[in-house]
Amino acid sequence: MRDPLINISPLDGRYAEKLNDLRGYFSEFALMGFRVLVEIEWFIFICNDLKLEGTKVWKAAEVKQLRTIYQDFDVVNGNRVKEIEKTTNHDVKAIEYFIKENLKGSVFEPYFEFIHFACTSEDINNLAYALTLKDSLEKLIMPILSGVSELIYENAKKYKAIPMMARTHGQPASPTTLGKEFINVLARLENQMNALEAIPMYGKINGAVGNFNAHVVAYPGVNWVGASKKFVQALGLDFNLYTTQIEPHDYMAEIFDALKRINVVLMDFDRDIWGYISLGYFKQQLKAGEVGSSTMPHKVNPIDFENSEGNLGMANAMLEHFSAKLPMSRFQRDLTDSTVLRNIGSAVGYSVLAYKNCIQGLGKLELNKEAISRDLTSAWELLAEPIQTVMRKYRLEKPYEQLKALTRGKKIDQKTISKFIDGLKIPAVEKKRLKTLTPERYIGLALELVEAYEPMFLKN
Repeated sequence: MRDPLINISPLDGRYAEKLNDLRGYFSEFALMGFRVLVEIEWFIFICNDLKLEGTKVWKAAEVKQLRTIYQDFDVVNGNRVKEIEKTTNHDVKAIEYFIKENLKGSVFEPYFEFIHFACTSEDINNLAYALTLKDSLEKLIMPILSGVSELIYENAKKYKAIPMMARTHGQPASPTTLGKEFINVLARLENQMNALEAIPMYGKINGAVGNFNAHVVAYPGVNWVGASKKFVQALGLDFNLYTTQIEPHDYMAEIFDALKRINVVLMDFDRDIWGYISLGYFKQQLKAGEVGSSTMPHKVNPIDFENSEGNLGMANAMLEHFSAKLPMSRFQRDLTDSTVLRNIGSAVGYSVLAYKNCIQGLGKLELNKEAISRDLTSAWELLAEPIQTVMRKYRLEKPYEQLKALTRGKKIDQKTISKFIDGLKIPAVEKKRLKTLTPERYIGLALELVEAYEPMFLKN
């Protein structure tokens, strides 16, 4: 086995152990397995469903035997496919020969030429990649994102009543609560997750240029459009009738754009949490033996969020290229999509690594309530907004300008605010109400908004 230290990509080197669960979807071995599945199911379909002249309807035990080829497909089989490919110099043809090799001498041998019948390589490939994306989204990517969502929601509920000074343009702004800032991220993230899940995944099996040319010549009486639709839908995919040799990958572009938007939301989140750690609002749990800096012993760096941000950037650079390139192909087919498609796993790998970094970072956070409170309680100028707004209610002259003159560039305390309120020509009850305000109490409906949010994972 090759030592991970000499791998070119950190996904298969430094980070290999963290990404083992991707290998069942995005390795070349996994792609082979999905190709074998499509080939076998097509062979069964044209024999047992279409009952094409010259084929044979297979008994249940024989169908089971056929399906065992892809159900039991292992690395040894994968290496055999690679050996065959050395001769064919064609990866899909090697799959066809591998299947025939495994069925040699069986009841299936007289019907070998119905394996890969009327198929171009892309009939097999587009379905294999679609199944890869479908399975990986359902079983890997969405569950990990749900894990991120649950942690964000847990923090939102935990910190829903912790007042915090907001910052707009990097400057002190109207207070919020820490929990409300978490719920903002969750709402964005779940919107994009819903959009990702709603994208249909298409497949086609219509021959060399998408017109069923060979199909119709061999079996002119078959409803090939209906048959291919039935087969594709039986795989759990949506049917695309109008294609060239390749399924045009438009749905893939939608998937990659949706993943990119999810990653942007989380990158924004990583940066904000990094900032809150920098401000001292969060401490990070210490782990014995870990080193924050090679020269500054006191440091505990927010490396999980930094790694998450960096990996999300790597993923999005690739996803951007995928969605821009894959829907384009010269005339009825060129091969530029092939090498790009083989890198889907890298983009997903960087994304999943980032999600795991984020989860790990969230697990280390410890609230520093004193630091949050210290910033907020010393910022009485934040009450300029509610006071001038009440002044507008009573149509006092130039309320904004009066508060600007009182607060801008000055250090304001409770006494200054109270004295200003006393001088206002507003009802006494309003003065009393304004005087009860403190920066910590001026949070609007932040707490209620957290309570009102229903996360997607609790609805399912």
